[in-house]
Amino acid sequence: MRMFLALFLLLALTTSSNATYCLCKDGTEDNALQASIDYVCGKLDCNPILDKGACYQPNTIKSHCDWAVNSYFQNVAQAPGSCDFSGTATTSQNPSPYLVTGCVYPSSASSPGSLPSTTPPPGTKQTNGTVTPTNGASVYQH
Repeated sequence: MRMFLALFLLLALTTSSNATYCLCKDGTEDNALQASIDYVCGKLDCNPILDKGACYQPNTIKSHCDWAVNSYFQNVAQAPGSCDFSGTATTSQNPSPYLVTGCVYPSSASSPGSLPSTTPPPGTKQTNGTVTPTNGASVYQH
């Protein structure tokens, strides 16, 4: 029995992960990253990347974009083509280097029916499924 347990632990430690993440490409212009964030946050709950959210730090547009596009990618069950965002994102086997303790960064497809709340954030309105700010600014401006 001990031999089996030791073999199991060794196998668990040496097996590589086949997790797939969606991350924004390095070197992409901020306005393109912002457009990706706005698209995702018009469909999903992006409270984790808002001020005081678990994934707010580091407060960079790249970090927030990584979290947003990956959340979308996982919520659509990693559907083919769902990690492109007009060429601003790509899949990776490694999670974002910007992860911080307490930030939930999905690494696998969500089960059906587990989409986050799509209730519009404060200061926005929702019309025909589109979330727009009431002041004319971007929904998640940096």
